Amino acid sequence: MSFKTRLIKMAIKWTPNMMVIWVANIILKGIAELTDFNFDLEARKAYVQIQLVGESETIEVWIEDFAIINDEGSYQLIIQQAQSNRIWLNNLLSRITGKAWGIPEIPQLTAHLELISELFKAESPEQEDN
Repeated sequence: MSFKTRLIKMAIKWTPNMMVIWVANIILKGIAELTDFNFDLEARKAYVQIQLVGESETIEVWIEDFAIINDEGSYQLIIQQAQSNRIWLNNLLSRITGKAWGIPEIPQLTAHLELISELFKAESPEQEDN
């Protein structure tokens, strides 16, 4: 693991969740409000609770065991497990989990994809098998 990757992992770990929520709510103003957030890069878990404008109940999403796979220069995202407190969202998540999804090459991000794939690389062989 490169020094840059270790530094980014520390920055992610040390960034307060309240700061992420505050910035997200600035971006989502008028659309939704992020009410809770947790991201654990080491455990490969993420949790989001969001309140859509005009809706009375929050939507919760849990994601576990995610990775970015570098396959000879092409990159793929894989999410092994995901669930929500909404049936329609669970149905959608069931269609995308356990499958490798190609990450399109965006010219502005191409130079950063290698670093991102190192940061989120598969920790176990079963993450890469799908």
